[in-house]
Amino acid sequence: MKINNPLHIGIDDMSVYIPGLFLPIEALAKARNIAYPKLNKGLGLTAMSIPDVGEDTATMLANAVKNLIEKNDINPNDIGRIYLGTESALDGAKPTASYALELLNNYFEPVYGSDCFLHCDVLDTTFACIGAVDTLQNTLDWIRANPRRIGIVVASDNAKYELGSTGEYTQGAGAIAMLIKSNPRLLSIEAEWGVSTRPVYDFYKPVRKISKKDLITEVLKLANQDQIDVDQIVKKLDNNSESTGVLASSDQVISLYKETPIFDGPYSNACYQERIKEALVNFKQYQEKNYKAIDWDRLIFHLPYAYQARRMFGEVFWRETQQTDQKEILEEQLELDFPQKENFDDEKIHQKALTRFWRAVTKTNIYQVFIQQKIEKGERASSQVGNMYAASIFLSLMSTLEVDAQADDLKTGDKFGFFAYGSGSKSKVFVGELQKDWKSIALHFGLKKQLENRVKIDYELYEKRHRGALNQPIAPDEKVFYLQSIDEQGVRTYICPDFP
Repeated sequence: MKINNPLHIGIDDMSVYIPGLFLPIEALAKARNIAYPKLNKGLGLTAMSIPDVGEDTATMLANAVKNLIEKNDINPNDIGRIYLGTESALDGAKPTASYALELLNNYFEPVYGSDCFLHCDVLDTTFACIGAVDTLQNTLDWIRANPRRIGIVVASDNAKYELGSTGEYTQGAGAIAMLIKSNPRLLSIEAEWGVSTRPVYDFYKPVRKISKKDLITEVLKLANQDQIDVDQIVKKLDNNSESTGVLASSDQVISLYKETPIFDGPYSNACYQERIKEALVNFKQYQEKNYKAIDWDRLIFHLPYAYQARRMFGEVFWRETQQTDQKEILEEQLELDFPQKENFDDEKIHQKALTRFWRAVTKTNIYQVFIQQKIEKGERASSQVGNMYAASIFLSLMSTLEVDAQADDLKTGDKFGFFAYGSGSKSKVFVGELQKDWKSIALHFGLKKQLENRVKIDYELYEKRHRGALNQPIAPDEKVFYLQSIDEQGVRTYICPDFP
């Protein structure tokens, strides 16, 4: 049953912050001895965004929110919440949003007072790449309870992988802030959402455990000092209550956290494909009979790499096309018959046949036309930035809106279908509708301008930055926030730009 939703609530405006450095994918391909067309033509990758020295989740968040507040002339005292979706948290207890709040408070203090964010609620939400979508849904409901409220939802992440890994070429970073309110100028979001959740290990960042003894043994072995008695060192640490440093703990086991994930790319793709399909089925339960996602004017996806959506949507496209007059056209262009389950004795062989069939669907001309009309514009920024984790789906939205506004290809009332995904795993499907002022808002995003004004770095500089071997920013910008230092207790000190 469709829910009556007379109140328009949604995204009033958006602001993006993309770090000022980028590495061409061609340079990485050359260093890794990978054929560039495999990454460029196969995955849609052109460049990856690289955070400069001193940039972290909090600074990127603060930069995006600062720009959003300034361009909309918002009094910080009127902001009820700044909720963050991220999987790049800076602390295991203190929310990253609170670090950013300190920066924002210091920046806006000269005009709005030292306590201008005193009554602003902050929160971090983590569920891999879908955390900011969860926060968006929560904030929409929060405003629905009191339409006078305004809130800001932010996605801020640094997608970092191990050097030489199969995820390295999908790296990216940045933050997107969204002003959420009633009667939005940009996009109203419907109340009905579909969801699908299954607990899996397709991608995760565990807290690794290692004993003090094993850690010390490994270090001594690397130093060719195998003859040293490790047990005596451990005993000394246990009995010295005044010792300081990383190993100064009564625990026998040390917890280690790494920025880079453990992941299974093919398995994650399969989970992505299944979750979005299941979430769409759940979403359709709230709609009228024969409701089809392919009828939406634009489709917005989480894009861990630019061509993810076009490679994953073939099954949904085929199934929904079976209910339209395009069915015969698609069948004529396919070179395979649909693999019926009863024709296979082995389910694994059947699944492989299905995979080949869905891939064949994506190669048809009718599907390629569909991609160009409804998905491709959202891929353009992703190809230049890389994976932004929680911000990825919103980068796709901004890219689509900016391109369509410049081309004048959309109109008020057009529908956007969203397919969000987070490893672990969960998908959500929801719909937004363009509002009458959408074009004027989208034309002021400045996304394309940010991408054009970045500084290109070479592979050698990229590797030094990735390893943390640089101490000073490569291309400092006096208009943005930077991390200056972290003391022994983990307290962070930031550099704040001057209020203009």
